[in-house]
Amino acid sequence: MVSFIKLREIIVTMKCNESTILTHDQLQELKLFGERISRLRKARGVLQADAAVRAGISRPTATRIEAGDPGRSLGQVLRYVDAIAPGTSLLDLLLENDPALKALREKETVRRVRLPSEAQMKKLDF
Repeated sequence: MVSFIKLREIIVTMKCNESTILTHDQLQELKLFGERISRLRKARGVLQADAAVRAGISRPTATRIEAGDPGRSLGQVLRYVDAIAPGTSLLDLLLENDPALKALREKETVRRVRLPSEAQMKKLDF
Protein backbone atom coordinates (compact mmCIF):
# COMPACT_ATOMS: atom_id res chain seq x y z
CA MET A 1 0.00 0.00 0.00
CA VAL A 2 1.30 3.44 -0.96
CA SER A 3 1.54 5.94 1.87
CA PHE A 4 0.01 9.38 1.65
CA ILE A 5 3.44 11.03 1.57
CA LYS A 6 4.62 8.79 -1.27
CA LEU A 7 1.39 9.45 -3.20
CA ARG A 8 1.88 13.18 -2.77
CA GLU A 9 5.43 12.94 -4.11
CA ILE A 10 4.18 11.05 -7.16
CA ILE A 11 1.52 13.68 -7.87
CA VAL A 12 3.98 16.56 -7.44
CA THR A 13 6.46 14.97 -9.85
CA MET A 14 3.66 14.46 -12.40
CA LYS A 15 3.08 18.18 -12.57
CA CYS A 16 5.43 19.86 -14.99
CA ASN A 17 6.47 23.47 -14.84
CA GLU A 18 5.96 24.41 -18.48
CA SER A 19 8.04 27.58 -18.23
CA THR A 20 11.19 25.51 -17.70
CA ILE A 21 10.76 23.54 -20.93
CA LEU A 22 9.69 26.38 -23.22
CA THR A 23 12.09 28.62 -25.09
CA HIS A 24 12.34 32.32 -24.35
CA ASP A 25 10.57 33.12 -27.64
CA GLN A 26 7.70 30.76 -26.82
CA LEU A 27 7.26 32.35 -23.40
CA GLN A 28 7.19 35.80 -25.04
CA GLU A 29 4.51 34.60 -27.48
CA LEU A 30 2.40 33.36 -24.57
CA LYS A 31 2.82 36.70 -22.82
CA LEU A 32 1.71 38.53 -25.98
CA PHE A 33 -1.25 36.18 -26.32
CA GLY A 34 -2.27 36.90 -22.72
CA GLU A 35 -1.95 40.64 -23.31
CA ARG A 36 -4.20 40.38 -26.37
CA ILE A 37 -6.83 38.55 -24.31
CA SER A 38 -6.60 41.23 -21.63
CA ARG A 39 -6.97 44.01 -24.25
CA LEU A 40 -10.00 42.26 -25.72
CA ARG A 41 -11.62 42.04 -22.30
CA LYS A 42 -10.95 45.71 -21.55
CA ALA A 43 -12.09 46.81 -25.02
CA ARG A 44 -15.35 44.92 -24.53
CA GLY A 45 -15.79 46.44 -21.06
CA VAL A 46 -16.00 43.04 -19.34
CA LEU A 47 -14.77 42.66 -15.78
CA GLN A 48 -12.25 39.90 -15.23
CA ALA A 49 -14.36 38.35 -12.46
CA ASP A 50 -17.45 38.30 -14.72
CA ALA A 51 -15.55 36.69 -17.60
CA ALA A 52 -14.10 34.08 -15.24
CA VAL A 53 -17.56 33.15 -13.93
CA ARG A 54 -18.95 32.88 -17.47
CA ALA A 55 -16.00 30.67 -18.48
CA GLY A 56 -16.35 28.46 -15.41
CA ILE A 57 -12.86 29.21 -14.12
CA SER A 58 -11.57 30.97 -11.03
CA ARG A 59 -10.46 34.58 -11.09
CA PRO A 60 -6.84 33.65 -10.31
CA THR A 61 -6.92 31.34 -13.35
CA ALA A 62 -8.21 34.24 -15.46
CA THR A 63 -5.36 36.38 -14.15
CA ARG A 64 -2.88 33.67 -15.10
CA ILE A 65 -4.38 33.38 -18.59
CA GLU A 66 -4.01 37.13 -19.12
CA ALA A 67 -0.43 36.94 -17.83
CA GLY A 68 0.40 34.25 -20.41
CA ASP A 69 0.91 31.42 -17.92
CA PRO A 70 1.97 28.36 -19.93
CA GLY A 71 0.37 26.01 -17.40
CA ARG A 72 -3.21 26.91 -18.35
CA SER A 73 -5.03 24.44 -20.55
CA LEU A 74 -6.14 25.36 -24.04
CA GLY A 75 -9.71 24.54 -23.03
CA GLN A 76 -9.59 27.12 -20.25
CA VAL A 77 -8.21 29.73 -22.63
CA LEU A 78 -10.86 29.02 -25.28
CA ARG A 79 -13.69 29.18 -22.74
CA TYR A 80 -12.31 32.45 -21.34
CA VAL A 81 -12.02 34.09 -24.77
CA ASP A 82 -15.55 32.90 -25.63
CA ALA A 83 -16.85 34.33 -22.35
CA ILE A 84 -15.38 37.73 -23.27
CA ALA A 85 -16.36 37.79 -26.95
CA PRO A 86 -18.62 34.93 -28.03
CA GLY A 87 -17.73 33.59 -31.45
CA THR A 88 -14.25 35.11 -31.53
CA SER A 89 -11.64 32.72 -32.88
CA LEU A 90 -8.02 32.62 -31.79
CA LEU A 91 -7.05 33.88 -35.24
CA ASP A 92 -9.36 36.90 -34.84
CA LEU A 93 -7.81 37.53 -31.45
CA LEU A 94 -4.25 37.38 -32.77
CA LEU A 95 -5.08 39.58 -35.78
CA GLU A 96 -7.08 41.94 -33.54
CA ASN A 97 -10.07 41.78 -35.90
CA ASP A 98 -12.63 42.44 -33.18
CA PRO A 99 -14.46 45.77 -33.71
CA ALA A 100 -14.01 46.67 -30.04
CA LEU A 101 -10.24 46.25 -30.39
CA LYS A 102 -10.23 48.42 -33.50
CA ALA A 103 -12.17 51.12 -31.64
CA LEU A 104 -9.77 50.91 -28.68
CA ARG A 105 -6.76 51.20 -31.00
CA GLU A 106 -8.32 54.24 -32.68
CA LYS A 107 -9.05 55.81 -29.30
CA GLU A 108 -5.45 55.23 -28.15
CA THR A 109 -3.93 56.75 -31.29
CA VAL A 110 -2.18 59.97 -30.40
CA ARG A 111 -2.99 62.85 -32.69
CA ARG A 112 -1.17 66.11 -32.75
CA VAL A 113 -3.30 69.16 -33.21
CA ARG A 114 -1.56 72.20 -34.55
CA LEU A 115 -3.07 75.64 -34.56
CA PRO A 116 -3.38 77.09 -38.06
CA SER A 117 -0.92 79.77 -39.11
CA GLU A 118 -2.02 83.37 -39.73
CA ALA A 119 -1.99 82.78 -43.48
CA GLN A 120 -4.22 79.75 -43.09
CA MET A 121 -6.56 81.73 -40.81
CA LYS A 122 -6.82 84.52 -43.39
CA LYS A 123 -7.63 81.95 -46.06
CA LEU A 124 -10.44 80.61 -43.90
CA ASP A 125 -11.79 84.08 -43.07
CA PHE A 126 -14.92 84.85 -45.09
